[in-house]
Amino acid sequence: SDAVCNFVICNDSSLRSQPIIFNPDFFVEKLRHEKPEVFTELVVSNITRLIDLPGAELAQLMGEEDPKLPGANSTASGFFRSLMSLKRKEKGVVFGSPLTEEGIAQVSQLIEYLHKNLRAEGLFRVPGNSIRQQILKDALNSGTDIDLDSGEFHSNDVATLLKMFLGELPEPLLTHKHFHAHLKIADLMLFDEKGNKTSTPDKERQIEALQLLFLILPAPNRSLLKLLLDLLYQTAKKQDKNKMSAHNLALMFAPHILWPRNVTANDLQENITKLNNGVTFMIKHSQKLFKAPAYIRECARLHYLGSRAHTSKDDLDLLTSPGSNELQPLKSQKRSRLDTCHQEETQQRTEEALKELFRHVHNMPDSAKKKKLIRQFNKHPTALTPGSDVPTSPAPRRTRSRSFSGLIKRKVLGTPVILERKSRDATPEPERVSKENVHLLQKCGSPAHMSQAKLKSSEGRKEESCRRMRAHLLSKDSSSL
Repeated sequence: SDAVCNFVICNDSSLRSQPIIFNPDFFVEKLRHEKPEVFTELVVSNITRLIDLPGAELAQLMGEEDPKLPGANSTASGFFRSLMSLKRKEKGVVFGSPLTEEGIAQVSQLIEYLHKNLRAEGLFRVPGNSIRQQILKDALNSGTDIDLDSGEFHSNDVATLLKMFLGELPEPLLTHKHFHAHLKIADLMLFDEKGNKTSTPDKERQIEALQLLFLILPAPNRSLLKLLLDLLYQTAKKQDKNKMSAHNLALMFAPHILWPRNVTANDLQENITKLNNGVTFMIKHSQKLFKAPAYIRECARLHYLGSRAHTSKDDLDLLTSPGSNELQPLKSQKRSRLDTCHQEETQQRTEEALKELFRHVHNMPDSAKKKKLIRQFNKHPTALTPGSDVPTSPAPRRTRSRSFSGLIKRKVLGTPVILERKSRDATPEPERVSKENVHLLQKCGSPAHMSQAKLKSSEGRKEESCRRMRAHLLSKDSSSL
């Protein structure tokens, strides 16, 4: 059913109170009106997937051949066949004429009135008064407005006149060319585990086949069929009052909406049960039959929007087509651009999270934990540099060491000493040395930083100076300790 949305964004105050009707079959109807050949081919191809239609019956369904109906070649002319043909010779504006929108508008008055009087016992079965029916028929043919609520007409008069209107159409409401398809739909049964056909109807496939078949009905036929089946559905729901079940209603309407014209029950004796059961099924499931299947909606939407290719994995011809090789570089470039954008987005989110964490750490009160976290940030300067983005309070300046060894280093070296980690392979010094003297000791006692040529040329001179400096520093450190 159509979804009704009560939430409206509109600047016009007069339209805000109006509900918006969303039609899920919008693209289906658009394709039907604008490209009927494409639409018919799409629907019929799916119908043949569900039911087996030989070449002649398929051509009849497509309208390429005249339908071959039961009793058409029979030479017998019974009383009922002659009577029905005589009735259809008297054509009026509404009754006996091909179905038009004007005729539907007139008949819809009868349907609206019957919706208000569904509790009448024997509705559609008990005949009404023939004189009142003729008055009502003339009024409908002349196109005058009728006040059915005035009490002049009975509900049985209106119900009988509705059946009369359907029976006098030149062809049944479900059309002659769909006749064989309905017989095949009635034969859709479930299969057991061994693959044998059972006597249980396959309701899901029958509903899907009817949905497809109704899509290719002429627009006036489909509109009136929807109004009629909805009326019969509501009537069957009140069967405790009107005594008319879905099967009883099917017996009343199957000859008017499904049976071919100018045939009798004898002509349909082999199929009459299938036809009656088929109309019963339509009445019971009428609320589902006028929705297009989901795959038809998707195909119609893609036909206009073309958002993505609607192909399966088994379409090898499509995958190996000449144009497919040209599309591969474009697809790879598009995929690489998407991967790059994804990586940049991920990296940006990571940086934002780290900046937030860094800001949180700097707002923490001074503690050993805060210092430890800051040292961890400083160990990885290339991963994040939040200091440039996050305003932080200036860290307290550390007081310089006033030790005697520090003064010697500043005098001798002339530049700040940068502490470096010793490699694990280096042999630790046996003497206890302060941290401030590590760099100086490495300068003097670590020959790994010099080439062998320089060591050989200045070995004696440097050993003497380094020995004196080490002895002097060790003596100072021991005295300070």
